[in-house]
Amino acid sequence: MESETLLNERVEVIAVFGEGLNPCRPVRFRRRNGREVEITEIGLRHPTTAGRRMVHMFDVTDGGADYRLEFDSERLTWTLTLEADRA
Repeated sequence: MESETLLNERVEVIAVFGEGLNPCRPVRFRRRNGREVEITEIGLRHPTTAGRRMVHMFDVTDGGADYRLEFDSERLTWTLTLEADRA
């Protein structure tokens, strides 16, 4: 069983922007405590709205845990909203 932790943590993200069906791809992020997470796989990416703002959600993993990153395309900020241990 996965242990999920809901978060609202601003993070620094290194992302690659390019062409194709997924023009934005997060590669690595750094948490406030300085811990860096290398993303090994992107599961699901979907846009949604937060009020009138467009937010892009990314479900990603580093192989040991799953994370949800949200990119606010108006404020140009990244937020870590979920961390789940893999069982």
